[in-house]
Amino acid sequence: MKILIAGASGMIGGLILQYSLSDPKVSEVVSIVRKPLGISDPKLNEVIWKDFSNLDGLESVFRNVDYAHFCIGVYTGAVSDDLFKKITVDYAVVFGEKLKLESPNATMTFLSGAGADQKEKSRTAFARYKGMAENALIKMNLGALFIFRPGYIYPVTKRNEPNFFYKLYRTLYPLIKLTGRKWSIKSTELANAMCHVSNKTPHKEVLENHDILEFLM
Repeated sequence: MKILIAGASGMIGGLILQYSLSDPKVSEVVSIVRKPLGISDPKLNEVIWKDFSNLDGLESVFRNVDYAHFCIGVYTGAVSDDLFKKITVDYAVVFGEKLKLESPNATMTFLSGAGADQKEKSRTAFARYKGMAENALIKMNLGALFIFRPGYIYPVTKRNEPNFFYKLYRTLYPLIKLTGRKWSIKSTELANAMCHVSNKTPHKEVLENHDILEFLM
């Protein structure tokens, strides 16, 4: 199988990269990144690409893909609203369009988030723009599309948290976990589900946090 990953420098994309490289059924993993990740593996084809709003020139990269994972994202408040929308919506749309053109039967997973608003009316930029991206991808009629909407993602491997709230969530995770399967998921669980979703083929295009955990059972 040929696996394509956008966003392997992030927490979930990095785990998907790791799992894909260790999967004996996978013959090639293509990772599109802005700068080298410093990973060496005979299966890995690392493509350095600066502008994710224009993927012209990467036709061969998107050709004969079996599974494509889009995990590019940015934290709310980290960039301007215009750039936040560009990264969240435009990058995903361009990626999906290129995949549809070159590998029309491929399965795509899209890392969205809990609360994504497909009505596109939420006052919260994250919810509104994730909903826009979901709608655009659904309309493309890809070979198969699975939209993942995790709640709080607990980093199994400790990291430098991006802001105070993520530090707080990590500290409170044992309590958050007690509130039920709707609100949180481990990073390893989410990445594992995204890697194997097509093998079990859930009967849902949009997988909420509890759906993801149920799928893993």
